[in-house]
Amino acid sequence: MKKGICMGCLPGDTAEAKLRLAKELGFQGVEIHAHDQDETVLEWKRIADRVGLEIPSIMGGPHWSHPLSSPDPAVRKVCNESIKRSLMQARRIGATAVLLVPAVVNADITYEQAWERSLKEVKDIARAAEEQRVTLAIENVWNKFLLSPIEFNHYLDEVGSPWVKAYFDCGNIVLYGFPQHWIRSLGKRIVKIHVKGFTGYPNVAFPNSLLSDVPWKACREAWQAIGYDDYLTVEIGPKKDDPAGSIRLYSEQLSRIIAGE
Repeated sequence: MKKGICMGCLPGDTAEAKLRLAKELGFQGVEIHAHDQDETVLEWKRIADRVGLEIPSIMGGPHWSHPLSSPDPAVRKVCNESIKRSLMQARRIGATAVLLVPAVVNADITYEQAWERSLKEVKDIARAAEEQRVTLAIENVWNKFLLSPIEFNHYLDEVGSPWVKAYFDCGNIVLYGFPQHWIRSLGKRIVKIHVKGFTGYPNVAFPNSLLSDVPWKACREAWQAIGYDDYLTVEIGPKKDDPAGSIRLYSEQLSRIIAGE
């Protein structure tokens, strides 16, 4: 099991400062965020190589602001092209997955519309994923879409590509499900895992800690059962009063989770 953290969660004024801190605090890889300039992504890769880090994945671009479920084809096109660019960049830097939020359901976009529109777009993007030999990783988020593991599996079956799999977030599920159940249900479809804390009712929040209501021991048993041995990537922002210290804390907590302590 490898320890990762999202680049956007790291404090620091420069990419080099962020990545050096991640290395110093025991992480093996950093998930970078999407960028429309290829040279910037290549520079991040050069920095990662210098400091001794991997870049296992890229977090997709405008899937919230320009969702693939939008009724406007021009809006969907922005996201479609951005994800395809990230897939190409991922191949160039050796990343194995690009994260995508597949759709957003809201008052103006029905569930059925989100399913139909996003499925068409994801099938198109899947061809680019196959060409680049990089996995398109669909993430479960608070987008009011794909609300059960059975449905998530069905969506992936409808896409019908071995290059489209699941990016599972343990913390995001706790509000309405059990992460250990989802892990077992999604099984080998899971290509990457995000980790964050979550506190349930009555004070719903994502705390600055992995120690929370997430049942980590049960999650560990589940990912061991499915044979998952890739990155666990922290997605928690730093504390304002102790940025570096909080990242150190997340690293230590993740080490204990991996060890089953």
